[in-house]
Amino acid sequence: MTITIYHNPDCGTSRNTLAIIRQSGEEPEVIEYLKTPPSREKLIELIAAMGMRPRDLLREKGTPYAELNLGDPKWSDDEILDFMLAHPILINRPIVVTPLGVLLARPSEAVLDILPNPDIGPFTKEDGEVVVDADGKRVA
Repeated sequence: MTITIYHNPDCGTSRNTLAIIRQSGEEPEVIEYLKTPPSREKLIELIAAMGMRPRDLLREKGTPYAELNLGDPKWSDDEILDFMLAHPILINRPIVVTPLGVLLARPSEAVLDILPNPDIGPFTKEDGEVVVDADGKRVA
């Protein structure tokens, strides 16, 4: 079974998502998308699979979003894609692909909805937030 995560190791949400995937018993293909950005075709495919428009995947925090005036509705989907390809940090993360679907794992525990084995046992995020308690119940 193949699971892929478009990952930024500097992002806590991305690290937590990767940890949840691994705790489910899977070792995903990890694509550090800032080093190896997806092609235009792959990005379009991912966005479509998530049922989004390119603008829905834009990240604002810690990016050139404001400087590029990307909040202006004048930008077309193609132009937004151009910006994402020129500045991959604009692509929100982590994006996870499993046989059960594709999603933007924000919050990180959203990935449980598309994991083949979502029964991961107790799990606590880096910041101490409990996602799955000692009884295996999803808390977050």
